Amino acid sequence: MRPHHSCSERANSQALALWRGAWGVFPLPDFGSASRETPLFNYERRKIMKNLEGKIAVVTGGSSGIGLATAKRFVDEGAHVVITGRREKELKEAAALIKKNVTTVVGDVSRLEDLDRVFAVVKEKHGHIDILFANAGAGTIAPLAVATEAHFDQTFDVNVKGMFFTVQKALPLFKDGGSIILNSSVSNVLGLPGFTAYAASKAAVRNFARGWALELKDRKIRVNCMSPGAIDTPALATTTGLTAEQAEQAVEQFTTQIPMGRRGMPEEIAAAVTFLASDESSYITGIDLPVDGGMAQG
Repeated sequence: MRPHHSCSERANSQALALWRGAWGVFPLPDFGSASRETPLFNYERRKIMKNLEGKIAVVTGGSSGIGLATAKRFVDEGAHVVITGRREKELKEAAALIKKNVTTVVGDVSRLEDLDRVFAVVKEKHGHIDILFANAGAGTIAPLAVATEAHFDQTFDVNVKGMFFTVQKALPLFKDGGSIILNSSVSNVLGLPGFTAYAASKAAVRNFARGWALELKDRKIRVNCMSPGAIDTPALATTTGLTAEQAEQAVEQFTTQIPMGRRGMPEEIAAAVTFLASDESSYITGIDLPVDGGMAQG
């Protein structure tokens, strides 16, 4: 008796096959795996430079993965953070992990009334914003032949509309000289079968940074993109629509395309975002910083 497969599972399998066909598999040098004992991850052991001392930062999608790691790093560097997310339970758990100088606000970035509530809380509690990490995003797998209008709308509502109005509604609270970091993706320059709506939405985000860097130059607000590659977060297994087996296959496939031979860690992304948020990047605006282990650089 044949096992039953849903239409979505068949579509996901089709996309995985397309990835293999598009990229192939080739041998890579062994760069080793990331470890909490490597110099890259022992910033908690060293003396924190406190590059964000006294800054007020907002992180959307801050309850897990990249957003949580970045919010925690911001606090370690001296900032007070406001994190947002759609699920109150996960936000409370994130706040418990961060431990101090954190405020949570439940909200969906694709709903403008939720964004109004987020920034009302920021205004009441802090009065201004120095840093915005517009991180909230969505990406489900859907090959062109089977993608639905609902899939397309959800992707663009969160990644494009949500990003656009998050930044717009933050501006009245922004101090001149602040920093805005947009979470894009290396998919903004790669062909990713099965993820074309997602990739197109992230290309839009990259262009936001170009335009807004010019629009906000008179206020000395810097706007930059940060584009992660394949990062070790729960998102691949929990938000893309892949089964556990398909997610594992996707990880293996992605890893063959990364010169460093492994997925990145959320803390590595947080380090890059912190650099762009701080005065260490004071002469940088309008760029797209890939943090991808070389994935998109071949």
